[in-house]
Amino acid sequence: MSLISRVLEQNGIATVIIGSAKDVVELCGVARFLFTDYPLGNPMGKPYDREMQERNLRQGLAMLETVVSPRTTWLSPFHWDASREWKQKYMEIREEDRELLRAKGEERRNQRQSRRSTQPK
Repeated sequence: MSLISRVLEQNGIATVIIGSAKDVVELCGVARFLFTDYPLGNPMGKPYDREMQERNLRQGLAMLETVVSPRTTWLSPFHWDASREWKQKYMEIREEDRELLRAKGEERRNQRQSRRSTQPK
């Protein structure tokens, strides 16, 4: 999305990227970036938390109205949770989950292999 944003900007279409991969997005040099310090895959906020998602959307739209300097990053003022404990637990693999995760990984590999074998060459 970051590279598409740059092309759109070069053609006169203003963009805002809202996301959590700060280092990657800033490296791409987008014009406007709203950094949401949330788990990857949840750039707008918690699933089903409409208020949080709308507030982030409004923040991004405000960037379109006010940001004039290129490569501007704003930090969303909203937090995933007050304690920020999610950062310590995000992507944690607990011993009791290892077998389930192994089985799911194997199932996914088998599905991909099956799809590859049915694709025309």
